[in-house]
Formats: sequence, C-alpha cells, structure tokens
Amino acid sequence: QVQMVESGGGSVQAGGSLRLSCATSGYTESSNCIGWFRQVPGKEREGVAAIYTGDGSTYFTDSVKGRFTISLDNAKTTVYLQMNSLKPEDTAVYYCAANLGSSGTFRRIKECGLKIGTVPAGTGYNYWGQGTQVTVSS
Repeated sequence: QVQMVESGGGSVQAGGSLRLSCATSGYTESSNCIGWFRQVPGKEREGVAAIYTGDGSTYFTDSVKGRFTISLDNAKTTVYLQMNSLKPEDTAVYYCAANLGSSGTFRRIKECGLKIGTVPAGTGYNYWGQGTQVTVSS
C-alpha cells in the first residue's frame, strides 16, 4: 500500500534551518503532486509547498516563498522540504501527502492543491504521513 514517512523535524532557534524528508512507496504512478502541509493544534491545516513529480514544478504558499524550497531525489521517491530563516510562526506539525496521477487542472490551475479556494487545505490528497513536529523558538 501507499506509504508516506516523514522525518527531520526538531527544534531550532529563529533564523535557523531544518530539512524535512518524505519517503514514499507503494505506487506506480509517475506524475504526482507531493505536498507538504502543516497544522497547529486548534487551527486549520495549511498548505506549505508542493512539487509535481512529472516535471519538477514547484509551488509555495506566500508566507514561505524565498525561505523554503522543495525538491525531489533522482528516484523521485523522496521529497525534501528545506526550511531556512525559520520563524516562530513556522512551528507546527508538518505532514507530507500525495495526490497520485494528478490531473492537469489540479496541477496547473490549482498549483498542486495549494490554491483550492475555500475548501480545506489538503483536499485532493489521498495519502498522508504521520507528521513530524517542527518547533521554532524566538
């Protein structure tokens, strides 16, 4: 079955960096959106970044542009989220998720699900990891 396993979370001071990894397995589709989402207890889940494995296109929410990058290993099975210049407001549980066989609409118009209007963030993603905690102290 499809598995998504996050790692790399931890605690860091403001201005520091962390790299999250998402190891994926159990599927054969080659053109997928893999996204990173985050959630703080009591708040709605937020889409952070996503990558389309077909051509490497990347998408980011405005609050992390210029600070976070998302990348894919050569085997296209592990997705990395490099987080630089971290801020206390980046503190959250970070989840990776997969939308397999992404449609053109989901990928291009909805930016791999990061721009989906008023529906909850993560809509369209069917497979989720267990999450990893990121804590940024001031």
